[in-house]
Amino acid sequence: MVGGASPASPTVARRLALIVGSRGNFCTGVALARDLVLTVAHCVVPGADYKVVEYNGGHQPLLRDVAQIARHPQFDLKALLTHRATADVALLKLRRPADLDPAFLANSQRAVAAGDRFLVAGYGVAVRGDGRTGGSARAAILIATGQPNSLQMRLIDRDALATGGLGACTGDSGAPVFAVAESLPVIGLVSWSTGPGETAGCGGLTGVTPLTRYRGWILEQAARLGSQL
Repeated sequence: MVGGASPASPTVARRLALIVGSRGNFCTGVALARDLVLTVAHCVVPGADYKVVEYNGGHQPLLRDVAQIARHPQFDLKALLTHRATADVALLKLRRPADLDPAFLANSQRAVAAGDRFLVAGYGVAVRGDGRTGGSARAAILIATGQPNSLQMRLIDRDALATGGLGACTGDSGAPVFAVAESLPVIGLVSWSTGPGETAGCGGLTGVTPLTRYRGWILEQAARLGSQL
């Protein structure tokens, strides 16, 4: 998270998962069960191996093996690359449970309106282009803009529209978007970002795939993979 995002609270950080791929990429996910991580489909493309990093009480990080991956069959990478809506959703079944606190999937059908506030938390870089600044859980409050709907949402830092501010960046793909409520239900996942004025980069728009349309698929796949939500 760029723009000077603060460290995520322990409550939020324990729900996050850092996902690393054999091709050198890294992304964020959110635990739905101790053995099941929700992330975006473009983070777990075929042809690579993936593991989940577990930060065990500040000791040496542990790498958790991924036993199975379920990607939504309607995911379209070409649509994602042009910032169009697509089913950018995937599940990772861990071979063994990790020391993570499961988050709740939002069950509300309430429409999102421009101006609504959300908490976004991820392991992405704090400075664009500097991978060394990634790997720490950071969080920020972002605001829905435009005409949010069940296909796609766009979030901004309203206090820094022109110059760039808080927002998702490299490594934050798959980061959970939480409703600002006591139970912090997950309402969406980070799919892409832009710089100010929709330029390339970070700190402008944070593009989100809402989970309303995919909740049924997530529950079906969780049951198929043997995880209890």
